[in-house]
Amino acid sequence: MEHILTSKRQQLAETFRSVGKWLLVALITGAVSGPLGTLFHMTVEFSNQLFNEQAWLIWLLPVAGLVIVLLYNITDMSKSAGTDEVIGSVRTGHHIRLVMAPLIFISTMLTHLFGGSAGREGAALQLGGSIGVKVGHLLKFDNRDMHIVTLCGMSALFSALFCTPLTAVFFAIEVISVGVMYYAALLPCMAASLLSYAIARLLGARPMTFTAVIPEASWDTLWRVSLLAVLCAGISIVFCLAMRESHRLFSKAFPNPYWRIAVGGVAILLLTLLSGSRDYNGSGMEIVYNAVNNGTVVPAAFLWKMLFTAVTIGCGFKGGEIVPTLFIGSTFGCVAGGLLGLDPGVAAAIAMITMLCASVNCPVACIILSIELFGSQGLLLFAPACIISYILSGNYGLYHEQRIMYSKLHAQYINRPVK
Repeated sequence: MEHILTSKRQQLAETFRSVGKWLLVALITGAVSGPLGTLFHMTVEFSNQLFNEQAWLIWLLPVAGLVIVLLYNITDMSKSAGTDEVIGSVRTGHHIRLVMAPLIFISTMLTHLFGGSAGREGAALQLGGSIGVKVGHLLKFDNRDMHIVTLCGMSALFSALFCTPLTAVFFAIEVISVGVMYYAALLPCMAASLLSYAIARLLGARPMTFTAVIPEASWDTLWRVSLLAVLCAGISIVFCLAMRESHRLFSKAFPNPYWRIAVGGVAILLLTLLSGSRDYNGSGMEIVYNAVNNGTVVPAAFLWKMLFTAVTIGCGFKGGEIVPTLFIGSTFGCVAGGLLGLDPGVAAAIAMITMLCASVNCPVACIILSIELFGSQGLLLFAPACIISYILSGNYGLYHEQRIMYSKLHAQYINRPVK
């Protein structure tokens, strides 16, 4: 009996030590990520605003691209895979370098300032991952704990940047390996995310807000939403293929990264002139708001944004794919929803979340995101749509290092890379 009691006491002490360790990690990463995420958010917003006010900045996009390539070369980061490197590091144990943080901060700002079409979550994951790895090194963690502390940093930065603390947690632990969730990371990720979110709000960051009112589910609405989800899964596959092929074609045609990004910058400039609009440069969040809140968009907007983003990221500019995915989903949904007999604004909201789910293979995170953005009243529409798009998107995804660990249709271990 004494032996059993001693063993129980040791287990309890070990549990408290682990909890204390991870709360310390969460405190450090959250305290650093909150201000940094807010600063990055304000920098990107200012860059987009300045670009919209100063039309001549688009002419300097090729020059900005050359500066980005130069920065990565002089820091010996020219072969960095960006967000994919962070995702891969969690699974393989490869340690990412702290220099990734200032590099992605500056290069994403330059991309937005001069009119490249990109998002910001790629920077959030890279900034957060870099912070997490540095914290792990300072605390002398082993490889197993480094995986969790990297996820902790990703959650905290994502939370500060988008002001969606719950989505940040589940996205970080779900995006690495489809079908496997890192539950050991729940406590530190949640604590870091909430602290980072609180600091960001205190510093003036504001969450995305939409006025669209999602109706209650009915059978008539549900079949229309289900069909919309099927279409979004198809669009997501096209977008993933466009992103993949764009990078391959640019690399093949222009092996020299300076030529590659300069030509890409000129291509974006020409596309801007051809489209006759600057709506597809930068993040384009104002178009997302317009689609969801007002239900009005240019019918071909989702195609233009897909092309702009594929060229921007494919030639070497930095940023992320999530915000462009939200743009493509909301504008496509606004158009398709009207044809399916849905309210265009409601369809835009559902397609925005559904398109994201199909593209990043994170159904739980996307369902939670729908609640954080639109409340729980539309859950019975968002959840089925996310599940349908997740299944029908197959093995496609935006992140090359993401792996499909378990089949989406069978209880079968497959361990395949995304296409």
